[in-house]
Amino acid sequence: MMDWSDRHCRYMWRLLSKNTLLYTEMVTSAAICHAPNIDRFLDYSDQEHPIALQVGGSQINELVTATQCANRWGYDEINLNVGCPSDRVQQGMIGAVLMGHAPLVADVFKAMSDVANMPVTIKHRIGIDDKDDYGYTQDFVSTLYNAGCRVFIVHARSAILNGLSPKENREIPPLKYESVYQLKRDFPDAEIVINGGIKTLGESQEHLRHVDGVMIGREAYQNPMILSQVDRELFGGNTDYESAVDLLHDLVPYIDNVVAHSGQAKFVLRHCLGLIQGVPGARGFRRHLSENMHKPDTTSDLLLEAISSHLTTA
Repeated sequence: MMDWSDRHCRYMWRLLSKNTLLYTEMVTSAAICHAPNIDRFLDYSDQEHPIALQVGGSQINELVTATQCANRWGYDEINLNVGCPSDRVQQGMIGAVLMGHAPLVADVFKAMSDVANMPVTIKHRIGIDDKDDYGYTQDFVSTLYNAGCRVFIVHARSAILNGLSPKENREIPPLKYESVYQLKRDFPDAEIVINGGIKTLGESQEHLRHVDGVMIGREAYQNPMILSQVDRELFGGNTDYESAVDLLHDLVPYIDNVVAHSGQAKFVLRHCLGLIQGVPGARGFRRHLSENMHKPDTTSDLLLEAISSHLTTA
């Protein structure tokens, strides 16, 4: 979710669900340690709680520093990503390549846990390259479990590090949900969260018969209104939004605030494109935003124009 689940996107998600745990886009520990302005990586709105900082890295000293920063910023969880298949992160010993170095991941986890005042969790795949049998996954989790980890977020695909692009790694390796279910049976007191290819709340409810939690990624971005059902269907609460148009109107003050603090409206508007689907005028609405949001003087007026011009019957 790099470049997708930024603070503006998360603010929109939080409006849709008060209970869902939100994750940042993955931030490398090197960026946190060496960027001249780490606020751009770590700042978030207070409304986003509960929120987890997702980090990538393998250098213990850097990840300890990142954890200490997460403490100061008040995050509710810090998550070490050991599942990203990107070529860019492989070169820095980040992401799924670390599944081939379980003892190192265990050492990193222990070092982070020693300084964390919040849970430290691990996100990983069910294997890498030809190491994709369940025994390999079990051994990896066992190493981390013995190091003290109790929360595992498991993408139910292997990562093919040589030969597939990151996009292909989200689509081609087969989903093996049963392997994730088996982890829960083998580690009953661990919290096992399943991820990968989940598109509906009905699917989520089926998975919750076998595991403790469900992580939804790209579907929540491409079809954000799925989150409007989460509080009612999974948490027994209420939803504030039956209509995406109502949500868009409630985003106007937020956009105004971003612009007032020297930001640009496009940073928020780009996350709105998936909100309007399957209603008259949806295509025109998206086109209206896409063709105009990048102008430097854009304000929330553009959103209101797009609504009034194309969604009057929505």
